Amino acid sequence: MSKESEKFSTEIVQRGVENSGPNAGSLSFSVRVRPRLPDFLSSVNLKYVKLGYGYLISHSLYLLLVPPLLAVLIARIGKFTWQDLYEKDGLIEVLFISGLLCLMLYFYIDLTPGSTYLLDFSCFRPSNEYKISKAEFIELAKNSGNFNDTAIEFQERVLKKSGIGDETYLAKGVFRPGYKNSLKEARQEVSMVMFGAIKDLLAATKVKPKNIRILIVNCGILNTTPSLSSMIVNHFKLRHDIHSFNLGGMGCAAGITAIDLAKDLLDAYPRSYALVVSTEAVSYTWYSGNDVDMLLPNCFFRMGAAAMMLSNFHLDRWRAKYELKQLVRTHKGMDNRGYKSIHQREDSEGRKGLSVSKDVIEVGGHALKANITTLGPLVLPVSEQLHFFTNLIFKKKKTKPYIPDYKLAFEHMCILATSKKVLDEIQKNLELTEEYMEASRKTLERFGNTSSSSIWYELAYLELKSRIKRGDRVCQIACGAGFMCNSVVWKALRNVEIPKHSPWIEDRC
Repeated sequence: MSKESEKFSTEIVQRGVENSGPNAGSLSFSVRVRPRLPDFLSSVNLKYVKLGYGYLISHSLYLLLVPPLLAVLIARIGKFTWQDLYEKDGLIEVLFISGLLCLMLYFYIDLTPGSTYLLDFSCFRPSNEYKISKAEFIELAKNSGNFNDTAIEFQERVLKKSGIGDETYLAKGVFRPGYKNSLKEARQEVSMVMFGAIKDLLAATKVKPKNIRILIVNCGILNTTPSLSSMIVNHFKLRHDIHSFNLGGMGCAAGITAIDLAKDLLDAYPRSYALVVSTEAVSYTWYSGNDVDMLLPNCFFRMGAAAMMLSNFHLDRWRAKYELKQLVRTHKGMDNRGYKSIHQREDSEGRKGLSVSKDVIEVGGHALKANITTLGPLVLPVSEQLHFFTNLIFKKKKTKPYIPDYKLAFEHMCILATSKKVLDEIQKNLELTEEYMEASRKTLERFGNTSSSSIWYELAYLELKSRIKRGDRVCQIACGAGFMCNSVVWKALRNVEIPKHSPWIEDRC
């Protein structure tokens, strides 16, 4: 029974004063029971630990073997004299060893994955005409006539506890009476946010559009014909042989999926630039009905987009901001609860929207647990890993295993700005300080949940505060429909100065 109770949170709700009956005149209370984020660090699934070490070994084995072999060969060659070169047997041996050395060097260069650099990134900030406060949101919702009293009260209650501030951005046309998702308006929204972010990025990196070889765009709901990637190719006149991709239906985790795809393509195409664009068409995800489980996205999602320029040019290391170090993707789609936790559907009146299940917090917790357990062996210091394994092997029964301190692996964390409740639970479970959570909380307050681009607004916040120093490691974590949890680790190649173009620049004070 105790194990079951850990999966839920309880809340005492005051219902008001009883008007009739034997308890008339007295206060009435009820207990609300809800699923909570599981204590995903109270147990450790060894298969994810083994998976993490599998990644580590597969990527590092040849790096460990080649240097000793090279040392042996060099030592052997060092024993030869000029006299040996005039002797037939000595010359043949020198040529054989030299050929073997060149072959090993070739395989070493060929097998060693090239570095992927993040030259820069840009986040779009809409104009002030799109600003909307929580009070204005509710007032517009009431005046629209699209929602009944129950739906209005629900949205008002969610906004109050959401952690969202009064300066987020939203296309107010969604509050028109009888509003229906419009493809034209959705195209206009994504054009504005995507083109704005890309324009600032090109200005910051000085990369010419014709030199971009790879283009990847991700947007969860809006998938048009021509595609969003084609819209960008047309607007910026990108090269005719560009490798373009359009990712859809992956939700907030799609941005890191796009980075993973870009890295694989850069490994296949040396000396190339890859442009990655992450966005969401909020006006196209808007729901104008009264189903409670479909109203949550209305409360949290806001306008935004981020554009990232990746490169595998060796010389770009000297001008890039970050180097990609690790990337781990976890997919829980085999589980029906995870698969159905976030999905697009129509209500009884045929109005489309995103349905969010009550199980989403628990499902997300299990996905996050699997992801960070896999990531641990790749990023944690050796001393911390030894402590973890020693405790895991020799721990007593009925005691929790030692949980590695992930603060030793990263100097900064950018956790998807979903809601205040989710961020509170993650902070508690990972035992993170307020400093580690600051970027996520500030982004949620200032910009809301901008879907897959949220983690980049968080990194922009850290840059504006001059927090990023040379050698710092930044971990970005995002969850999305499917159900997925993805994480990526960047290493700062220099002290990052305050950027000229930043979504936070006007908020400095």
